[in-house]
Amino acid sequence: MDAITLELERHRFASIAEEMGVVLMRSAFSPNIKERRDYSCAIFDADGEMVAQAAHIPVHLGSAPMSVAAALEAGPMKAGQHIILNDPYAGGTHLPDITLVSPVFDAAGELAFVVANRAHHADVGGLWPGSMGLSEHIDEEGICLGPTVFDEVVMEAITSASRTPQERRGDLQAQLAANLRGVARLQAELEGRGPAVLEACRALQTHSERFMREVLRGVGDGRWSFEDALDDDGLGSGAIRIHCDLRIEDGRATVDLRGSAPAVRGPLNVPRAVAVSAALYCFRCLAPAELPSNGGYMRCVEVLTEPGTVVDASHPAAVALGNVETSQRIVDVIFGALARALPGRIPAASCGSMNNLTIGGHDPRHAGRPFAYYETIAGGAGAGPGWAGQSAVHTHMTNTLNTPVEALEHAYPIRMVRYARREASGGAGRYRGGDGVVREMIFEAAATVSVMAERRAFAPYGLHGGGPGACGSTRLIRARTGREEVLKGKVSVEVEAGDRLILETPGGGGYGGNEDSGVRS
Repeated sequence: MDAITLELERHRFASIAEEMGVVLMRSAFSPNIKERRDYSCAIFDADGEMVAQAAHIPVHLGSAPMSVAAALEAGPMKAGQHIILNDPYAGGTHLPDITLVSPVFDAAGELAFVVANRAHHADVGGLWPGSMGLSEHIDEEGICLGPTVFDEVVMEAITSASRTPQERRGDLQAQLAANLRGVARLQAELEGRGPAVLEACRALQTHSERFMREVLRGVGDGRWSFEDALDDDGLGSGAIRIHCDLRIEDGRATVDLRGSAPAVRGPLNVPRAVAVSAALYCFRCLAPAELPSNGGYMRCVEVLTEPGTVVDASHPAAVALGNVETSQRIVDVIFGALARALPGRIPAASCGSMNNLTIGGHDPRHAGRPFAYYETIAGGAGAGPGWAGQSAVHTHMTNTLNTPVEALEHAYPIRMVRYARREASGGAGRYRGGDGVVREMIFEAAATVSVMAERRAFAPYGLHGGGPGACGSTRLIRARTGREEVLKGKVSVEVEAGDRLILETPGGGGYGGNEDSGVRS
């Protein structure tokens, strides 16, 4: 297939995934999906290998093939059937991320494609509003579903587990609508073009594999290592080592994470799917935008993990924060190793935390109706060779937006009093790291607040003499006493009306100094 046809086919499939995302976003009930766009959509072939994806959430998309594989392994899918799952040990990420998988059949009744979307639900039960807290067991994090046929019974189980059942029902129906749009579009392609559609898929995957092999050959053969640490698991673990040994040989990369720490008591363990997703993201960043994002390039990257470690969770390890925090540190150590392989091409560390904030309670404006709010908050991007880091952006494994102040105040009993760039929080250097943000809010009702964040003890690293970004911080000012409390990085607290939360996110690392001192680990 010639280059022009390949490019047309790439956009044809990607546009279907993008359209699925538009349907999901416009149909969703929750601000987290509708406003922040915390969802992802993709198309897979009959074997479960990705054909195309929309430009959505990296941590979702790199792990989605394992969820699709789990759905396919559960048994032959039937026309009109949809499989739902969120089990972290069956290709999932963490329990709020619910995946819906739907089959697409050709005119002969043979499975031709699978479409899937994954959306982060603001509450799926568990001990804490927002289903994100200092859990020690997967059962404390919410409802867990292995591959299951989606029907009204399953819908009722999920909505009953949630503190906000109507919102859950609306978001699940939006996920179903998105998949139905993808099925309809692909069936129209099959009816109009027949076998040529499947030939185009195979050609795109082969092209992507060859493309990535050439990218990796351009890096050159070699072995490099890098290590960084998570602050703690919130339950007294202390520093948690994340180690990467990287090997590139003849156009193939092996990412060995087996030197990382054993699993921890708290919720920072990640399922293997998330570790794989983080590695795939890093290597996708090495390639030009023209690389088709599908299963072809994924064939070139092997990820080695050891079950029972913090980067390969085994049941019943708690995983709520692994998807959002540990995934970021895996990216940091892989990029740190790549910085040694490619000096002068890789940027310094970005903020390294999604700065998760969940708030739940009862809204006095609506007769005490329960509410659950979830948001990841932006930080600073790392500076690079020739550019300063961007300020106040979501980086790496998150690709979401903020919740607009107007939408937040409309949906929840919260008043935003400050939302600004955190001045001078980016690392110093010839090119300065991006600044984090300050998000300050006043609660207008009693609530349970959980802040689950990283880079409070270990700052985002600079490169080539650049300084580290500033660590983040969280403070709470009590309305009754006026007393200010400095909170830990991972904490759940009860607040009253009038209490004020001030969350400052980390800056990105700086790049370059007076002297080029090499890569700092």
